[in-house]
Amino acid sequence: MISWFSITTAGSFTVMAPAAIAITVWLALNRAWRLVALWCALFIGGMGLVVATKIAFIGWGIGIRSLDFTGISGHAMRATAVAPVLLYLLLQTTTRMGRQAGIVLGLSFGVLIAYSRLVVHAHSPSEAISGWLLGATVALSFIRILSQSAKIQLSSWVIAVSLLGLLSSPGITPVPTQRLIIDTSLYLSGHELPYIRATWKMAKKKYRPAISD
Repeated sequence: MISWFSITTAGSFTVMAPAAIAITVWLALNRAWRLVALWCALFIGGMGLVVATKIAFIGWGIGIRSLDFTGISGHAMRATAVAPVLLYLLLQTTTRMGRQAGIVLGLSFGVLIAYSRLVVHAHSPSEAISGWLLGATVALSFIRILSQSAKIQLSSWVIAVSLLGLLSSPGITPVPTQRLIIDTSLYLSGHELPYIRATWKMAKKKYRPAISD
């Protein structure tokens, strides 16, 4: 039986970063350098916003108490940004309805990952929803650009190799992204201990050891 922890892992950096790289490689193989630049700018920009909100909270306690918001969900953002674009590229030679179905399926996958973050108590609703909205903005913006560009040619071997790599990515040792964010936050803020949700909700200036994302 698939657990919610297994589902939420599908939105991790270890899984979604290779998927985002696969999209970049597909575009590069077609020498679509403008699309490569735009995709990288949108995805990295979205991830940058996620990291910025996390650093702001962990380092300085900047968040929105009324919404229980301490940072945009990276899992929700990555899954929602990558899945629709990946499916759109795979289905771009099908009918318009087929492409739209791929986009909807990708966005739905993002909803599933966002919901899983609530189930495993990693994020509040505001954090999961903001992650989904940011990811959807990235995906739909790039898909709009793709729809106005020449079709990307994908050979069967490229697709096969890419999917094989993506299927094996969950077995890769997880990248300690949360630890890196905490260390960076403390370095930039000059504080010895990070802010955490529980004490932050009760007082404006309270330091406690951090919990994992």
